[in-house]
Amino acid sequence: MPASTREAIRVAVLADSDTRWKWGALTARRITTATAEPTGFVLRGRATPTARQLAETGVSQAAPREVTGAEFLRAVRDAEARGEGYDVLVLALVGGTVRAVLQGLADLALERRPVIVTGYVGVVYEKLTDGLLLRHGADVVLANSRHDAERFRAVYEGVGAGADSVVEAALPFLGGAPHAPETGRDTLVFAAQPSVPVTRAERAYVLRRLIGHARLHPGRDVLLKLRSKPGEHTTHLEEFPFQKLVRELDPPENFRLVYGHMGEVLDRTDLLVTVSSTAALEALHRRIPTAILTDLGVREALGNHHFVGSGLLTSFDRLDKGDVPAPDETWLARQGVASDGSYGEAFDAARDRVAELLALPALPPISPYYTAETAPGYLPGILARHRLDVTAPEPRESGLRRVVREAARGAYRHGVQRVAPVIRRLGEL
Repeated sequence: MPASTREAIRVAVLADSDTRWKWGALTARRITTATAEPTGFVLRGRATPTARQLAETGVSQAAPREVTGAEFLRAVRDAEARGEGYDVLVLALVGGTVRAVLQGLADLALERRPVIVTGYVGVVYEKLTDGLLLRHGADVVLANSRHDAERFRAVYEGVGAGADSVVEAALPFLGGAPHAPETGRDTLVFAAQPSVPVTRAERAYVLRRLIGHARLHPGRDVLLKLRSKPGEHTTHLEEFPFQKLVRELDPPENFRLVYGHMGEVLDRTDLLVTVSSTAALEALHRRIPTAILTDLGVREALGNHHFVGSGLLTSFDRLDKGDVPAPDETWLARQGVASDGSYGEAFDAARDRVAELLALPALPPISPYYTAETAPGYLPGILARHRLDVTAPEPRESGLRRVVREAARGAYRHGVQRVAPVIRRLGEL
């Protein structure tokens, strides 16, 4: 029975990090008419978010359930068996995991499978072709801007794959009141990223320049907005947390580390500075003055090459002098920032596409680009890593298993943030 003939649309979101959970949950609300909160699942792995991280996203009152890939597929299968099958699945995952879940869903051979939606949580500045081809096979691949939609279609058409799944939308977490300066308030916020820049020396440089800027401007609050606390992981690994690097320095009183929801931090921001964080797009949507740093170069590895032509590229030397870059309006229009008031319509096309698919008597078979024929030396390894075998005995959950799992996760994070840097330094002796 087509979902359009039922009153309620059932939606599930599978994410593999806190930022992707935020993207997935908000996307689910933007592209469907579902009135109930989506059923949330968080994939168990190296970036599994803590309860604090999930709560800080502010997107749902109910915490998502932590699962393995196989457990998620069982949940989808069992929901259909109860007559409560999901109508839409939002896969907020890295490309390889999307491809594995697509295979798992195809193997379930459900009587009526869900509409499958996927996309990207922010700026797409690396692994464009590989990531897109791994996502091919989803019914809807969301592009966050006109620029991305054109690039996505070019990749799919360039390899002879169908590009009909690409739908232009926007980042689902843009919003908030337009920037309104306040008398007596002068706040610079630096939006930190876990792996940009990646080296200790580069991260220490950024930190020293932020502290130096705070000393030069004692009347300005300089806030370093952090994504996670030590021991927590996000989408990308963080070997050198700013919280630890700052212990070696003596910052002035007007320099502080802050956490919390980015939207709330932007409420009091007068200048947003970053290397290449998606927070820049959030700030631009609200017309908050924004600066993209060139101090470490304009490089693909940093992601700030995405902002070439934006008018926002600048350096700490210029910021120290009081210079603030002005955005190029043509560039903004192509990036889905929607600072012109058009954001309310940004998801209309995606919502219409999902509704069309839900109204079909039956959905076509899942047909990814990567198959045993097109990628016989690549695809098997991807599928093997995820081990999505729903026929295997379901492991019994116990208190001991949870304790062991958390201990292993903690050991992994300790290794990334403490042991690995030491080994690397020893190797350089």
